[in-house]
Amino acid sequence: MNLAPDDLPENRTLAPTQPDAVPAWLRVPVETGQSSADQSGFVSPESAADENHPSNIQPIALVPPCSPDPAWNGWDVLRLSIFSLVALFSLVFGAAPLLVRWLLYPHTAFGQIIQLPLVVLAGQSVAYLVVFAYMYVLVTRERGRPDFLAAIHWNWPSNVAMYVLVGLLLSVALQLLARLLPIPKELPIDNFFRTPAEAWAVGLLAVLCAPLMEELFFRGFLYPVLARSTGMPIAVLLTAVAFALLHGAQLGFSWGPVLVIFLVGIVLTVVRARKNSVAASVLIHMAYNGTITVAMFAATDGFRHLEKLNQ
Repeated sequence: MNLAPDDLPENRTLAPTQPDAVPAWLRVPVETGQSSADQSGFVSPESAADENHPSNIQPIALVPPCSPDPAWNGWDVLRLSIFSLVALFSLVFGAAPLLVRWLLYPHTAFGQIIQLPLVVLAGQSVAYLVVFAYMYVLVTRERGRPDFLAAIHWNWPSNVAMYVLVGLLLSVALQLLARLLPIPKELPIDNFFRTPAEAWAVGLLAVLCAPLMEELFFRGFLYPVLARSTGMPIAVLLTAVAFALLHGAQLGFSWGPVLVIFLVGIVLTVVRARKNSVAASVLIHMAYNGTITVAMFAATDGFRHLEKLNQ
């Protein structure tokens, strides 16, 4: 439709029309440096209609959708939980004691071997390796995130000493709080401190392996899924509850020591959420367990007098 000159706004002139002219909204951007492009990077109607410039018209690129964060979902965490339980049960109460009985104690009853703390700890250590391998496959293969550390928000902090100090202070503060709570004199975990070798094995596992695997599961996999669906406050609470329940059996589900572990879980999850760093919570966890281990080492004269632990 052509407008008459009287229909134009004031101080405007009607541009000459051409049958082959292209409306302005059909103009597409072209690479800079083309002679037919103006300074704004758009093709003029004349050049767009010119048969000598068909290559100037290019499709508009679409922005690819961002991958979800975290890349896994609640069903993946459930599968990881079931896989971890099966791995721990089959290795701690199956493969490890069977191998020990076959190699070392062929005439000892199987029921007695599965009660040996060193056998349990060995099976647990191997189970940790298997679970870690499954975590890696889940993230890199199943969910297509080749950078495992970036996917779980590892984010190594710059000030390592600060987080180690936080773990030490947290351990001291909660041990003082535990003195005000009803703590049974004997707990199931005390059975792992009957000999110096068992105490050393528990200490190494508690400082090196357990913090890493527990933080990967609770703060690396579970927390971000809960936070995405419930928000940070509720996710922190639920993660800490799950963390406390994991340690409930070794504490006899006594509410005093379970409360202490729950508070540890709150601190670790808040640090993970605020600092966006699983590595930060791992450092605090290691320092927390390390402080307790060093205190036990000192109190028992280098694990030589473990009977002092129950005094």
